[in-house]
Amino acid sequence: MPRDNRMSRSLHALIHLDRHVKRATSEAMAKMLGTNPVVVRRMMSGLREKGYVVSEKGHGGGWELRVELSAITLLDVYQAIGSPALFSIGPAADSSPCLVEHAVDERLDQALNEAEVMLLNRFSQITVADIAGDYLNKMAKLGLEAEPHPLCSKET
Repeated sequence: MPRDNRMSRSLHALIHLDRHVKRATSEAMAKMLGTNPVVVRRMMSGLREKGYVVSEKGHGGGWELRVELSAITLLDVYQAIGSPALFSIGPAADSSPCLVEHAVDERLDQALNEAEVMLLNRFSQITVADIAGDYLNKMAKLGLEAEPHPLCSKET
C-alpha cells in the first residue's frame, strides 16, 4: 500500500514558500515536489481553507504564505489535509462471531487509539518553523548558504 505523502509535501511546500519563493504557481510547486499541478492544487486547497496560504489566479499568480511558520503546527497541517488515517494497521473489518477476533480487535483498537492521541499531541507541539530550523541547521553543517536553495534538484 503506498504511503500518503500529502503531509510531507505540504510541509515541504510551506517551507519553500517561506524561505525561497514568496509566490509559486502550482506548476512550479509540482515540478519541485515531483508531482503534477492538480495534486498540488488539491493539497494546497486545505491549507488555503485554514488561512495558511492564499492563491491568485492568472498571470503573476500563484500560492503565497499568509502566516508565519511559527504559527502553524504539524497538527494544523494534518487537519488541513483532511486528517488522514495515521496507521495502516487496524482491527478486522468484518464482524466475525469469533471471540478471539473480538478480543484481538478490542485490544488493538484501544492501543491504536492511545497511540493516535499521543501522536496528535506531539504534532501539536512541533511547528513548521521548527522543521525550517532543522533544514537551516542541515545547510549550515554542510557549509551551504540557505539562499538560494542548492540541493532540491527539482526546484524552480
